[in-house]
Amino acid sequence: MGYFRENVERAKGYEPGFQPGQMDVVKLNTNENPYPPSPAIMKVLAQIDAEQLRRYPDPVGSAFRQAAAEVNNVEPGDIMCCNGGDELLTMALRAFCDENRPVAYPVPTYSLYPVLANLQACKAIEIPFDNEFNLPAKLASTNAALTIVCNPNAPSGTFINTSELASLADELEGVLLIDEAYVDFAEENCAGLVKDFDNVVILRSMSKGYSLAGLRFGYAIAQPDLVAGLMKVKDSYNVNAVAIAVATAAIKDQQYFKENVEKVKADREKLTEKLRALKFEVSKSYANFVLAESKNCKASEIYDKLVQCNIYIRYFDVAGLSDKLRITVGTREQNDKLLSALEQILSE
Repeated sequence: MGYFRENVERAKGYEPGFQPGQMDVVKLNTNENPYPPSPAIMKVLAQIDAEQLRRYPDPVGSAFRQAAAEVNNVEPGDIMCCNGGDELLTMALRAFCDENRPVAYPVPTYSLYPVLANLQACKAIEIPFDNEFNLPAKLASTNAALTIVCNPNAPSGTFINTSELASLADELEGVLLIDEAYVDFAEENCAGLVKDFDNVVILRSMSKGYSLAGLRFGYAIAQPDLVAGLMKVKDSYNVNAVAIAVATAAIKDQQYFKENVEKVKADREKLTEKLRALKFEVSKSYANFVLAESKNCKASEIYDKLVQCNIYIRYFDVAGLSDKLRITVGTREQNDKLLSALEQILSE
């Protein structure tokens, strides 16, 4: 047709995990938290009134900024609300990158990064991880305007120590965005780096640890000058009034959040142990999923056979991942159904 920009015309676009229409399935393919969100948010939803919906929302989400600042031991001015973590990635590419200002990141990683780079018409410099997903030394010398490190990394679940990322931030001339969408399931995080580095942006998501994937709410942590610059490229009212109220209630209920996360972490360790008993190779994960490889059956075949059992996990037909399967940690009942099906498949 010729209506679209050339880079949009040739773009494949991001492919989200399959969303089955039926409810009676074991859905372990999109890294949702298997447990419900805090009961506190249901009370907030019940109190939403027509006036809140009639009026535009607070354009910066002040109530959430205050609550998130307290949880992360920073100032409210260091917080920016986003319509999911993906919106922050879009804003960062829009703010920092163009035809002459590239983005860099290690691979394999979150597959949205190259899609956004293409839409922004900026060069994407992809630096391969080694087999153990260590931080590539070459990442510090790309001269990119924006460097993104997903930590814990998706889809490997591996974790890079905070001290290594601090050294990277110190070496870079551009901005370092640390994508901590899955950090709730790790043992440490990089929020403290914001106090020491004016070039660090932390991405956080309410989708994983807080069980709010359907809400689409995330936030950034950065020094006020970076937040102010990112504010220039956000939509005028990028988070709605209901989302602000719900996300604020969720992040305030830290006791429920921590208990929920600990359940997922315990289930993750049990799932890892049982997958290894089935002869899968599973590296230690710091996220709410594991990456598993079978030497006895092709990953694509396992995926297809699980679909026939109404069990959905994630298969990536791309270099470096085509022999592996990413499995979200589900409830114990869901994990047991998966393991039973895998045992049957591998015995055929």
